[in-house]
Amino acid sequence: MAKYTAFPQPPKLTRTWPDKRITRHPLWCSVDLRDGNQALVEPMGVDEKLDYFELLAKLGFKEIEIGFPSASQIEFDFARALIEGGRIPSDVSVQILCQCREHLVQRSFESLVGARKAIFHIYNSTSPVQRKVTFGMTKEQVKAIAVEGTRLVKAGLPSVPGTDVALEYSPESFSNTEAEYALEVCEAVMDEWGACPSRKVILNLPATVESSTPNLYADMIEWFCAHLTRRGSAIVSLHTHNDRGTGVAAAELGLLAGADRIEGTLFGNGERTGNMDIVTMALNMYSEGIDPGLELYELPKIAAAYAGFTGMEIPPRHPYAGDLVYTAFSGSHQDAIKKGMELRSRNPDPDAPWEVPYLPLDPKDLGRDYEAIIRINSQSGKGGVAYILKESAGYDLPKSMHPEVGMFINRVADARGKELDAASIRALYEGEFVNVASPLTLLSFNELPDHAKGQTTWRSRVRYRGEEREIVGTGSGPIDAFVRSLAQLGIEGVSVESFHEDAMAAGSDAFAAAYIQARGPGDSRAWGAGTDRSIAAAGVRAVLSAVNRGLGKD
Repeated sequence: MAKYTAFPQPPKLTRTWPDKRITRHPLWCSVDLRDGNQALVEPMGVDEKLDYFELLAKLGFKEIEIGFPSASQIEFDFARALIEGGRIPSDVSVQILCQCREHLVQRSFESLVGARKAIFHIYNSTSPVQRKVTFGMTKEQVKAIAVEGTRLVKAGLPSVPGTDVALEYSPESFSNTEAEYALEVCEAVMDEWGACPSRKVILNLPATVESSTPNLYADMIEWFCAHLTRRGSAIVSLHTHNDRGTGVAAAELGLLAGADRIEGTLFGNGERTGNMDIVTMALNMYSEGIDPGLELYELPKIAAAYAGFTGMEIPPRHPYAGDLVYTAFSGSHQDAIKKGMELRSRNPDPDAPWEVPYLPLDPKDLGRDYEAIIRINSQSGKGGVAYILKESAGYDLPKSMHPEVGMFINRVADARGKELDAASIRALYEGEFVNVASPLTLLSFNELPDHAKGQTTWRSRVRYRGEEREIVGTGSGPIDAFVRSLAQLGIEGVSVESFHEDAMAAGSDAFAAAYIQARGPGDSRAWGAGTDRSIAAAGVRAVLSAVNRGLGKD
């Protein structure tokens, strides 16, 4: 393993960031239209970028990097279309990226003519590897590039009268640069710009290639902030990448370490393994009760728009936005979620603390549908099946019925070898348990209550094994009377072990549902369900379903 070496420790410091908490959102800057766009197999055209810009503005971004206008005609035309078309909200700054070269700086200023607010972002790489391999330059020569770029931007300001221009400087590959040298270069840029509290410089400190654990990046940020001589004259910005899969974590810890501003993209699009995912970081804050400063309450629509613009797919397990992140297949997870959701539904306060196991936030807050929370496959539990039936069809199964229904659904899922959607689960349940009409079919009935005696006579017309018969029974109620009448068909020894009922709907479409567990000869038991506009008839149909399931269907 001599080919690879451990990341060096940053300069020693007295760490304060591990004891801090994030309490407010940073300044957000979207780089989707530049950093994200350059990573696409097919970069967006002007019209697509205009629509994407409109989406970003609606989400609440106040700083949006729109491209590299000196690098291509499309990028230049896009900047002009935004400005000349009056498409930039008055409180939004457009940001452009430019290398520290005179003709590129001049071309970039031409793209900004007429803008109200702009951020002119210059950069050059400062790491030892870049100095040695790419440029073959000394430290002084690399620093001189940054200072000269700053001078060129300052000299170009008169070419955009009426435009409020802020300077952003990035020592590219900051996280792989000696901390003392990165600070030295940034201080030189501030000196050349004449930075002061009323004319701040944005110092953007990228993890261009993520090469260490997030805590070491946070150490570098805290050391930098502590040693910057005019901290009040700078906005410290972070631009992390995801080479090690910890881009969000690095940005969060960097924020604790003293940063003010975060650059990133929606859903982490970017070169190699991508940029820091602003959606994830913002919703991490939201899940802890912090206003993220972005409007992410229609996340499925945002995700669909992103996919349409970029042609990129959001993985199904992507935090917050993936198709399966609010889905549980495990039986124990499903049962816990079901209980949490039911408890939540009984609380009239919509702002009550969110306490649902396995769900860090309420999917409804992001425009997600509760129907997607629990889905069923062969690994699923009885609680999940019951939850689906209640949410999708209104069947509120008694808890003691859950195991029998759950095992039946799971056997089907196992046999089919795939997930069952809500419609399939409902159809299977109704076909197996509800108003089961074979081998004993109820053709018609007549209920004759005798209130004086506290009895009911139940007269049924039935078909049993191909023969129509009339049977009559008297008992304490419709169900007892019907059970007694079954003896006339030779069906004896039936008793009702458990009975539950509920209303499935209100108003003119009201239906009653009844759930009965019947016991038969030989201690056999079976559940059945019945639905009817009459609760008495629903109970009788539930008995019939249980008896038919116990007898076996023809």
